[in-house]
Amino acid sequence: MFIGGFMGKKQLLFSLGRRDFEFQTFCTGGKGGQHRNAKQNGVRCIHPPSGARGEHRDGRDQVRNKREAFRKCVESPLFKAWHRVEVARRLGQLQDIERQVDEMMREENLRIEYLPATA
Repeated sequence: MFIGGFMGKKQLLFSLGRRDFEFQTFCTGGKGGQHRNAKQNGVRCIHPPSGARGEHRDGRDQVRNKREAFRKCVESPLFKAWHRVEVARRLGQLQDIERQVDEMMREENLRIEYLPATA
């Protein structure tokens, strides 16, 4: 599965491959008896730069579980947020975004309300 960022339709900004993710296998628990606990069918997919994780343990096939764990990882909100920031950084737009956030966070743009203390 390809994941990356495109500038327009032609220029590839970056791509991610298997080396960018860590895969861990583990024994799954629950129903299924001795066969389920004896094989490492559960798979956890981790993307270290974003901290995103995906885990799948429902199937008996490790390859299918790996595919599903990967899908869950890249569809997680944490990974999507990292991807948006990475695309902006590579397009040179990250500094503009940070400048806009700093401007919005200035004291005159914030409304701070203090709630009365309750006894």
